[in-house]
Amino acid sequence: MVFGVWVALCPALAQQIQPPTLDDILERLESNLLHYDSAVPSFFCDEHVVSSVEPGLRNQNTVTDSVFRLKRVLNADHTSTLDESREVKTVNGKPAASQDIGGPSVLSGAFEGGLAVVSLNQRACMRYTLQRIKRNGPPAPYVVRFASNLTPENSANCLLQEKSEGRVFIDPGAIQITHMELTTPHHTIAPESYYTSQVVGERVISVDYAPVELGGQTFWMPATITSRVTSAKGTYHATTWSFRATYRNFHKLEVTSRILPAGAAP
Repeated sequence: MVFGVWVALCPALAQQIQPPTLDDILERLESNLLHYDSAVPSFFCDEHVVSSVEPGLRNQNTVTDSVFRLKRVLNADHTSTLDESREVKTVNGKPAASQDIGGPSVLSGAFEGGLAVVSLNQRACMRYTLQRIKRNGPPAPYVVRFASNLTPENSANCLLQEKSEGRVFIDPGAIQITHMELTTPHHTIAPESYYTSQVVGERVISVDYAPVELGGQTFWMPATITSRVTSAKGTYHATTWSFRATYRNFHKLEVTSRILPAGAAP
């Protein structure tokens, strides 16, 4: 009798341990992304950026400390958007004389929509491939490779506006992106102007994500962002701009008030 029950359960157990498909993973990522977009509160954190230019002048290599903010802005149609900003505090250890960091030294948009690069919403703009999942051995991250697929019909709704490719590593338990790599072989570094011709080169970006608790909920945020942009040979002279940004000390952006009785000391 026990053997008969075991035989009957075997097909069900085998079905439960089937690895997820690409569609399964994209659906879970989409659900997590929608939760982030709708529930992440306005917050601020410490941003530490080390940037350099090679070859370049000594004063082009900087260490910048800022207060980074992500603010939820309410629109007239009752929707909301996420707006990134920063307040530069020090440059190379001295009080900042300007809010202009110079560039390319920081990357914008990683907190607003970076997680959407691999999502159902961007499937019309991308080619996604799920790396084969090993059934045996210790749990390993799921790996999804992606490549932009821009056409005149879809480009207006595409997050990536240049031909790019990369991959993401996904935590198999939380189904959250823990690491992203993005390469744009022919990135426009500087557009053509009256004085100079267009400068293009390769851009390589990597982002490490980590869980952050805000307002009693957990959100996966960029912890480290690195970027390296190298101009193509022959455009002028080969130059490499690079930076490494780290983020910590996340706090919910909120204001609290307390009404005191008349005559009470504040």
